[in-house]
Amino acid sequence: MTEQKNTDQSKTETKNEVIGFDTLGLPENLLSAVTSIGFNSATDIQAKTIPLLLSGKDVLGEAQTGTGKTAAFGLPALAKIDTSIKKPQLMVLAPTRELAMQVAEAIESFGKNMKGLRVATLYGGQSYGPQFQQLERGAQVVVGTPGRLMDHLRRKSLKLADLRVCVLDEADEMLNMGFLEDIQWILDHLPETTQMCLFSATMPPAIRKIANRFLTDPEHIKIAAVKKAKANITQYAWKVSGITKMTALERIAEIVDYDALIIFVRTRNDTVDVAEKLERAGYPALALNGDMNQAQRERCIDQMKSGKSSILVATDVVARGLDIPRISLVINYDLPGDNEAYVHRIGRTGRAGREGTAISFVRPREMYSLRHYERLTSGKVESYDLPGIQEIGKKRIERARQEIAAIAADKDLASMREIVESMASESDVSMLDLAAALLYQKQIKQPLQPKEDPKPRRDARDNNRDRNDRNDRNGRDRNDRGRDNRRDARGERGNNRDRNERPRKEKVNRSDVDWQTYRLEVGKEHGARPGDIVGAIANEISLDSSYIGAINLHDKHSFVQLPKGIPADLFKQLKGVRVRRQPLAITTSDEAVVSQKRAPRRTERAPRHS
Repeated sequence: MTEQKNTDQSKTETKNEVIGFDTLGLPENLLSAVTSIGFNSATDIQAKTIPLLLSGKDVLGEAQTGTGKTAAFGLPALAKIDTSIKKPQLMVLAPTRELAMQVAEAIESFGKNMKGLRVATLYGGQSYGPQFQQLERGAQVVVGTPGRLMDHLRRKSLKLADLRVCVLDEADEMLNMGFLEDIQWILDHLPETTQMCLFSATMPPAIRKIANRFLTDPEHIKIAAVKKAKANITQYAWKVSGITKMTALERIAEIVDYDALIIFVRTRNDTVDVAEKLERAGYPALALNGDMNQAQRERCIDQMKSGKSSILVATDVVARGLDIPRISLVINYDLPGDNEAYVHRIGRTGRAGREGTAISFVRPREMYSLRHYERLTSGKVESYDLPGIQEIGKKRIERARQEIAAIAADKDLASMREIVESMASESDVSMLDLAAALLYQKQIKQPLQPKEDPKPRRDARDNNRDRNDRNDRNGRDRNDRGRDNRRDARGERGNNRDRNERPRKEKVNRSDVDWQTYRLEVGKEHGARPGDIVGAIANEISLDSSYIGAINLHDKHSFVQLPKGIPADLFKQLKGVRVRRQPLAITTSDEAVVSQKRAPRRTERAPRHS
């Protein structure tokens, strides 16, 4: 392949002009897709790159993350795909698993009007089975990390004979992670006719060497660096520990004062999942994702702007260019796949000179990212202390006081006073006790003095990511000799520390748990044992068995102690669970339960449902 053009001929951004996507030569099905997800005008990198790639030119793009690179290469590449051919025609190399997932989701959004389009995401740490299936079903687009792409090429599960476009995204980051030889090995397997596109925030000699070797007479597009975050955004990081991220999110939603809140998650499925969980917890939230059409998106944004809704859950792709001035708090529920995206996320707050706050949920293995965030924003990321149970209780009591005081001040309570006085005299209960009883009834669903939540099991997706990260930290795969070639912080190979430093299970002080007795319609005559009941309940609603109290077995029924205040949806879920072919049909009870010796832990497993 020939040398790239001299940098004197490179195209560098010189002015900001509004360019519509409809002027760039894209087909109608792609235009309608980008319009539906809110892309109204092209960014500089898109306006300069799309026509070149559509014309068949190779492109060397020098631009930081957040400038719209995914659409810049994704849209013209999709325009070249023939969906009737069930073979890879576009391949994107990304440095990390997270970035690969984001790129794949964006390409799926751009191509949602292309009937028969399939996208395969290939990264290390995930089992090969699902990836084989994606490729066998005829994926025309493949997005992956270098190590896993190499594995599939060696296994011949990935074949590139029909590849039309290849993109290297974040090339300098892949270089920093030691992928140089892997990239060269992969590119050596491309057909000579493959169109190349390479994007990098910087142009070190190694990147130029790759461009010189694998790109044919490329156009060099250089875009100025993005602006840094405003100084009026206060940044915090909460180190995930002790409770799940969902519980932490609920606490922040209840305690922190905000006008409007946007929560960033990794995938569009996560937007729906998190929004639904917030809704069930009493915090109405909207999900904004790439599956929504333009009308739905506009309705969602209008509700946020007007104040009808105050919580929005979104991905990076659809939140591009989102301008809702009343957003005062941003939460990074999942960290972004790249550092520059962090700048654009937190920039959704602190608009129009207002003050804003950003809180990131950071797992221990992700703490290193904070250094990059501070460098990019020229700011400080402070440690965040999550609101505790006592603080939540004080907030709820004060809120209840204000609500009751407002009613007392604004409403005519003469008739209510007569009823209360009558109740007090007829029941021989003091007015103070009667008021306390009414307040107790009011706060049953949301206790004014909450206790620590039963420690739940971690979300399944978090467990999967943890397993993936042992083999694929930051997207780096194992080498072909099956030996982990990375070193940990002490210079030691492998993941032995993961096994030696597993956190110990916390001991539960049962006297601190607010117990409620429940009746189950299964007993000794059905062959039930305490371990059967423990296993069924623990597995069905993901409740740690330490939070299942005393169990009393009778002939045809049983009593069990569980933490008070089980959510209605989980309670309904338990009703249909079967133990020894008998439905639990769980109900609350006033029966006293005598503590008995628990069955051995080995029996605490869910019985076979029937």
